[in-house]
Amino acid sequence: MSIQINVHDHILFEDPFIMVLNKPASLMVEPDRNGYPNLLQQVQKYIRTSIYPDKNVYAQHIHRLDRPVSGIVLFAKQKTVLKNLSEQFAERRVKKYYQAMTESAPGILKGRLENYLRKEKKKAVVVEETALGAEKAVLDYNVERISDNRFLWNIELHTGKYHQIRTQLAAVGSPIIGDQLYGSAIEYKPDSIMLHAYKLVLHHPVTGEEITVVSEPGF
Repeated sequence: MSIQINVHDHILFEDPFIMVLNKPASLMVEPDRNGYPNLLQQVQKYIRTSIYPDKNVYAQHIHRLDRPVSGIVLFAKQKTVLKNLSEQFAERRVKKYYQAMTESAPGILKGRLENYLRKEKKKAVVVEETALGAEKAVLDYNVERISDNRFLWNIELHTGKYHQIRTQLAAVGSPIIGDQLYGSAIEYKPDSIMLHAYKLVLHHPVTGEEITVVSEPGF
């Protein structure tokens, strides 16, 4: 499944320097070798045709979300702010919050998950700290019971490793609903899982003002 969106309808914040969008699940952030529709090219087209017709445009995502994950993605609209934004992420000054839905709860409903992860082919696995290629992954969470088989996770992500949240939740016996790659037995929407990047807190690359952007999940 590949989708085209009306970019204007997905903008959460925009000024001359940055744009923050709500990415739908099943849409990739950047191009791949298969040539599927992706958010980056759709944003570039939107800016070129709607804001600066017939001019060279610039748009670059600062971070990524997995294709089946929905939620907030930040773009730089000028090259001059790219370094500042990239450094905020690299230095972990950006606060990233997610929500996820699982069918089971962990043994402890509030706490921190710390694991060492390694990418193996198209998924990540938990490994020992001393394993070759191991990277430390950290998140804080609290879990609310919605019903007998629905549990809402509120997550603050402290590191941004490959498939981190998906791997860590599955490792405690709570795979995200729809995430068959990590053990979910429940089907969700095509190319979608119940994981949403719902809040991003950063400092504006020009004014330094703290900006908080929120996007409520659709599940």
